[in-house]
Amino acid sequence: MREELYSCCCCLFFFKKTTRYSTLVIQNHQNKILLHGYCYQDSNDIADTLTAITELGSPLEMIQLLQISWEDRFRICFSLVQLLHYLAHSPLGSVTLLDFRPRQFVIVDGELKVTDLDDASIEEASCTSSRDCFMEFPARNFSLPCSLEGKCQSMNEKRNLYNAYRFFFTYLLPHSAPPSLRPLLDAIVNATGELQWGIDETSAQLERVLHLYKSGVYLQNSTRTPRSDYRKVPEATIINENYRCWPSYHHKECLLSVFDVSEAMEVCESHSECKAFVLTNQTTWTGRQLVYFKMGSTSIVSDHDKTTYVKVVN
Repeated sequence: MREELYSCCCCLFFFKKTTRYSTLVIQNHQNKILLHGYCYQDSNDIADTLTAITELGSPLEMIQLLQISWEDRFRICFSLVQLLHYLAHSPLGSVTLLDFRPRQFVIVDGELKVTDLDDASIEEASCTSSRDCFMEFPARNFSLPCSLEGKCQSMNEKRNLYNAYRFFFTYLLPHSAPPSLRPLLDAIVNATGELQWGIDETSAQLERVLHLYKSGVYLQNSTRTPRSDYRKVPEATIINENYRCWPSYHHKECLLSVFDVSEAMEVCESHSECKAFVLTNQTTWTGRQLVYFKMGSTSIVSDHDKTTYVKVVN
């Protein structure tokens, strides 16, 4: 019986190979594509053939990602950092993704998941001085310290982090973020772009942003008094009378998430088309409420799951 541990797939994939059968043991992580099953067989053309059946995900299209809400783009970056934190502290040591590109990931129910670990490695580069610890990227080069053990310090972790910066953070994090969160997001982008932080600090800072966003603390310095008055209509919705806004959860309507009614009023005040809005009982992954913004209120109908607010015209 031959038994091989493929270091390229670190601790996530373990193949026990014989001439007759193969077993695949996976250590699950929420940001690794889920394996539903596999089939092993020998064929006359290709020996040791293994077919894996995984959950279905959507390929990454950066142009499309720039058109979704900031909240969903933040989720993608947040889930990526969770994955990189796991890889940096895996049972076999720090793991680097040598072929780190968007096409190696998919989106499953809003979460970013890695699909291809063929080019992962747990080997930290050996060195005799910091001159040996040179990382080269298309736009930047870095030199890392050489440890007393003769290994480049945190090279695997820093390579993953810089790739996360250049492929994801710089495009997805600051763009259309709430104004009060932008200084924190800019700090995260700048620090990872300069490799000033490791994955632990980066993860802690994104956790901080998530807390501020989910708790509504980011709204404390904003104007919470609407310029207009609104009439509340319980158990009612408005059919039709839609307008488009960006970024919306619906391409033909203005559907956004808010922390509370006051923020919904602020959004309505900021849209010249808005004359009313409808609170739904649907929430996003952070618990924020989905709201339809409307350009009129002449088509109010009964709906037990919604509440309508109509701008009062003096």
